[in-house]
Amino acid sequence: MPLNERNGNQTKCTILIVENDDDIRAGLRREVEQLGHRITVVSQRDEALVVEGQTNFDLLVSDLIDEPKPPAAGEAVRSFKVAVTSERARRSIPALHDIIERTLSFKLRCIDKAHDSPRVREKIDLELPSDLSLMNAVLEYLLDRVAKLGMIEVEQSNLYIALDEAFVNAVKHGNRHDPEKLLRVTAELSAREAIFTVEDEGDGFNVREIPDPCDPTNLFKSSGRGVLLIYNIMDEVEYSDRGNKLKMVARPKRASAASEPETALQNEN
Repeated sequence: MPLNERNGNQTKCTILIVENDDDIRAGLRREVEQLGHRITVVSQRDEALVVEGQTNFDLLVSDLIDEPKPPAAGEAVRSFKVAVTSERARRSIPALHDIIERTLSFKLRCIDKAHDSPRVREKIDLELPSDLSLMNAVLEYLLDRVAKLGMIEVEQSNLYIALDEAFVNAVKHGNRHDPEKLLRVTAELSAREAIFTVEDEGDGFNVREIPDPCDPTNLFKSSGRGVLLIYNIMDEVEYSDRGNKLKMVARPKRASAASEPETALQNEN
């Protein structure tokens, strides 16, 4: 049985940390242990599989780098995962909020010091309960990674709005705020493009049945506006047949396109 016991107001979780880098592994362990949780650390996938077979963990935090061979042959692939792995942990939102916020904040401080971002392709996989209070740290983490990879100038884009709308729709309309249902957020990031997926465990919906918010008869209806924003902001948008999985793709904007208004103005003068 996972150690997710209440001692007064303190929720204690058992957490497995899988991390290649010795210093980051030790540092993250210290960060999370300060919250009063019980931590097991390993450095490789094989070790993780062994200890997972021996202990039922509440939370998994894994961050591994697969280097190309030879090193100059191409991009390294960085795989980062945070997953809630026990039903009890899904109901411990305050404790999870602190763990996730502390973990993501620590990782952001350490990632770029340890690795050369331009030649790293990142895969991010987050499996969390359906609670919007957990999403702020997730949004901050994703936007920081996109910015650091140099693909999008976050301050000049509406990427935050699109991701936030996707999270809210999945939690509110998909899983209906049920913390027993998980929200899975994935991202594949490189300097060429960012691919995001948001998947809930709800019944799904038919995107074609959403009222058109641009229709005057729907002027005062709120439904459909978030989906319209996502379509307008992202370069590609695709819903699964069931409607519970959303794929969004963002690509760098062409420099020439960004300068077109200024060029046109100069020509007029």
